[in-house]
Formats: sequence, structure tokens, C-alpha cells
Amino acid sequence: MWTSHILLGILGLIAGTAASAGTFAFIIIVGVIPRVVGKCKRAANTLIFENAVILGGIIGNLLSVFLDIRIPLGTLLLCVYGVCAGIFVGCIAVALAEILNTFPIMFRRFHLKMGLAWVMVMMALGKMCGSFYYFFTSMKETGM
Repeated sequence: MWTSHILLGILGLIAGTAASAGTFAFIIIVGVIPRVVGKCKRAANTLIFENAVILGGIIGNLLSVFLDIRIPLGTLLLCVYGVCAGIFVGCIAVALAEILNTFPIMFRRFHLKMGLAWVMVMMALGKMCGSFYYFFTSMKETGM
């Protein structure tokens, strides 16, 4: 019995390491961290940004494994977490789209020369409104 638990623990550790290595490799290849550091003009603090991403990955993994952990900080922490997670996902989505040259191709095909910033803002607002609609309607259905 103990051997099967130890074996499953080792296999889980190996699988988790492989999955996290793939995730961090994707983040590095897409160039999210260098772009955020460049936009913030904080090149001296690059190591802090990288450590924050790694620490977020570790904490997220621990919380997803140990689901019975309750953090008694309530709605405030949930709101802060939601904003931070949304910013992170948005950065990855925009960086991936930039790597794939999606936006330049789309702007060229639609013959857009002016107002590119407004197009990007409207796309982000549309994504945000869709997310709010999804989460608020699902919360009503579950009774939260």
C-alpha cells in the first residue's frame, strides 16, 4: 500500500514538473515577461518579475492540489486574484497574437491605418464584458 502511494507521488511530481516546464517555456517563448518589463520600464527589476511568475505558478499548483485549503480573506482577496489572473491571461493572449502576427495581418486586411489603439481597447472590453456575463450568469445558476 505504501509503495503504491510513493509511486503515485513520484509520478505526480514528474508529471507536474513536465507540465510546469512546458507552461514556463511557453511563457518564455511568447515573451510575456520581457514585454511587461519593457512596458513598465523596469529592466533593473527583471528578476523580481520572473520570480513573481514562478512563485505564482508554485502557489497556484499547491492550491490546486490541496483544494481543501480555505483562505479566510474573503471577497477582497477573490477580487484581487481575479484582476491579477485576468491581467496575466490577457498578457499571454496578446503576446501570443503578436507572435503569430495576427493583429498586423488583420489590420492590413481590413485596411485600418488609424484607430488601431481603439480597436485593441474594444477587443479587450468585449472580452471583459463576455467574461463578466459568463461568470455572473453562472453564479446565479449555482446560487452564489
